[in-house]
Amino acid sequence: MTAETPLRLLVLDVDGTIVDSLHNIVAAMEMAAADHGIVCPPPARCRRVVGLELVEAVATLFPDLDDALHRAVADSYKRSFQVLRAAPDHVENLYAGAVDAIAALEAQNVILGIATGKSRRGVAAMLARHGLEGRFLTIQTPDDNPGKPHPGMLLRAMAETGAASEHTVMVGDTTYDMAMARAARCHALGVAWGYHPVEELHAAGAHVVIEDYADLLAAAQRLWCGGAGEGG
Repeated sequence: MTAETPLRLLVLDVDGTIVDSLHNIVAAMEMAAADHGIVCPPPARCRRVVGLELVEAVATLFPDLDDALHRAVADSYKRSFQVLRAAPDHVENLYAGAVDAIAALEAQNVILGIATGKSRRGVAAMLARHGLEGRFLTIQTPDDNPGKPHPGMLLRAMAETGAASEHTVMVGDTTYDMAMARAARCHALGVAWGYHPVEELHAAGAHVVIEDYADLLAAAQRLWCGGAGEGG
């Protein structure tokens, strides 16, 4: 990058943004609940907690359980998801246009990153399954950071890449992503194909919400070229 073209960083969420994994998340949570003799909430409630750090997600779904049981259910969820991931019929489809959008960003010398509630092991498995290894310079998970909407993952991504907040775009499908971006004083770019309604993304601080991956590069460029940021 030249002095005239600063480092530009685009950070993507995973579940609900790059891949549609809700069916696996619900299945793993149902298995984890069954392990402890409790009833899992319906999929619509599970959908609401995707993106949160796992123990926090469990605590949100099962508020009447104590902390020890929240952690036990979270551990069961991890084991259940590993079982599902190892099954020959495991499916975690990429959203249409994701690979093309990543390639278009790379062609413009945009640095790519990930910030997700998924575990580092889960991210590695997803990237390998879809042939995306090596495409993301910084990968941030709750294994090493506070969970969303805390800004820690984005702050660390910027520190690792040298990108300034005004040149960083966070792309995600949940209010947690938008709140994290705002807390880190970055651009908040929502996607309409994920797990939280568009109106909630706007209410949580999204600077823009796109309907299709084909619109991602242009939307990010508008933000980098003077759109809202730095808490704007």
